[in-house]
Amino acid sequence: MDKNEFTLLNKIQSPEDLRKLSVDELPLVCKELRQDIVEELSVNPGHLASSLGVAEITVALHYVYDTPDDRIVWDVGHQAYGHKILTGRREQFCTNRKLGGLKPFPSPTESEYDTFACGHASNSVSAALGMAVAAKLEHNNKRHVVAVIGDGAMSGGLAFEGLNNVSSSPNDLLIILNDNNMSIDRSVGGMKQYLIGLSTNETYNAIRFKAARWLHGRGMLSEDRRKGLIRLTNAMKSAISHQQNVFEGMNIRYFGPFDGHDIKELVRILRQMKDMKGPKLLHLHTQKGHGYAPAEKDVTTWHAPGKFNPDTGERLVDNDPNKPQKYQDVFGHTLLELAKQNPKIVGVTPAMPSGCSMNIMMKEMPDRTFDVGIAEGHAVTFSGGMAKDGLLPFCNIYSAFAQRAFDNIIHDVALLNLNVVLCFDRAGLVGEDGATHHGAFDLAALRPIPNLTISSPMDEHELRRLMYTAQLPDKGPFVIRYPRGGGVLQDWRCPFEEIAVGTGRKLKDGSDVAVLSIGPIGNNVTEAIKRMQEMGDKSMGSVSVAHYDMRFLKPIDEQILEEVGKKFRRIVTVENGTKKGGLGSAVLEWMNDHGYHPEVIRLGLPDEFVEHGKVSELQKIVGLDEESIIKAIVS
Repeated sequence: MDKNEFTLLNKIQSPEDLRKLSVDELPLVCKELRQDIVEELSVNPGHLASSLGVAEITVALHYVYDTPDDRIVWDVGHQAYGHKILTGRREQFCTNRKLGGLKPFPSPTESEYDTFACGHASNSVSAALGMAVAAKLEHNNKRHVVAVIGDGAMSGGLAFEGLNNVSSSPNDLLIILNDNNMSIDRSVGGMKQYLIGLSTNETYNAIRFKAARWLHGRGMLSEDRRKGLIRLTNAMKSAISHQQNVFEGMNIRYFGPFDGHDIKELVRILRQMKDMKGPKLLHLHTQKGHGYAPAEKDVTTWHAPGKFNPDTGERLVDNDPNKPQKYQDVFGHTLLELAKQNPKIVGVTPAMPSGCSMNIMMKEMPDRTFDVGIAEGHAVTFSGGMAKDGLLPFCNIYSAFAQRAFDNIIHDVALLNLNVVLCFDRAGLVGEDGATHHGAFDLAALRPIPNLTISSPMDEHELRRLMYTAQLPDKGPFVIRYPRGGGVLQDWRCPFEEIAVGTGRKLKDGSDVAVLSIGPIGNNVTEAIKRMQEMGDKSMGSVSVAHYDMRFLKPIDEQILEEVGKKFRRIVTVENGTKKGGLGSAVLEWMNDHGYHPEVIRLGLPDEFVEHGKVSELQKIVGLDEESIIKAIVS
């Protein structure tokens, strides 16, 4: 569809324009909004299926509520593309996720309509409650606050902490539960089963709601009486249905489930609930990918499908047979190989079996793989419990999400020196997902923790060898971190060999400058040195450069450091993580403690949040590309 044919969407520059339309025009707005998202994402990839699934919810919220003064708090943000388009960013939406363009997730630094940061799941209820309490304390009685959370995010522990506080704090918060039975992979766990089986009667809710409004309008329903009636009716309903509604058990009024794709009904319900006092939850059933047939049929693939033909649904996938495997796939295949050899190995992932390729083992060994839902802290402690009684968990978490399991790593794994292998996928710069998803802090955060082994492979062979080493007896807590995307080797399979813990390797000898790198960023160093040799002029090619792949941040290879300290006056450290506290800091500390005082240049991520863009673009900005490495060496 030509953009000029969007008869209603073209009139909307802000939610104020949306609110000028009649309710009967809203279905067409939703249809055009979906079409616009599909066409834009077909050429500029992003998170498709989630945003298609909440088109009606998005339109209804901005139609009923006075945004931006009223607050809409999105959870995760995968579903917020329609929100961006309706809030004055339609013309800029073609820049979404691109360097210098719109941010990949809602952010208050981008728009006043974006009320909170939402790159990680399960924080919406807590943040929205904070806003609702702030409105009460500031006597802003006109402000409404709405949290929109998915059934996958509802499985996160923070969501339950927020619900617990909602039930006990004076507030008028509305929580919209967007239930599509999906996170990225299918939702798992007791909350999923509970939501599937929830049988609260819609007719009963409608009658109770109308009765409450009638009593309140006649001054017969004070706040104390309202709470008492809620407790009474909840008890009666539980006794009759033999089922306790978990939300109403927390004194949060429950409404639903309703059809989340019936825009007119949504507007009617939201208008009725808008000025209702006390916390309430609106349960809506939606379909991820709704309105676009290919996404409806395969929601996991179409969560973020890359480029595609919007008319046919054909995905434009790079099927180059010579392209190296992704690190995640090497991990998945290697884990299955090891699990076949070692019956103690089990796999654990917090809601990302396909994202981290643990689904490869899951297909063959479903009884030895565990998707625990969006619960990173639980994933680590659960792994610790299994390790305590003799199993060997490989717990795979995206590096940025592992930040939420920091205490669990310390208290529930490292303290007892348990045999848990923590595999941190998406470590370092991840690209277009931006600041909330870069795995910037794992090396620096974990380095001070006793008993941890911290490693990072330079290539796929090293990943396989480190995984093999980590599953050998009595290795203790073992961290392996690797980046998003493809590796560097076409033939990634290799025999399993043990790597001595705490040993690096010299890749190239030299006499003028020593470059110490850790992880796959070392490949940029190798290419930079090759370029210097090919240039051959006195300013670059004449510099004799030694290159060491450290492999381990902890324990660090002290023999290499002693060799470097004795031989070199100039050192460059290179790491795909924050400079503060990482490899460069470790090298400086060791040199100082042992009486060496070389000139050290540290290359890594700066002391600021790095925005979104292609990895190659971001590496150039932060000084981790080949050109920057060459400049650091010759400087």
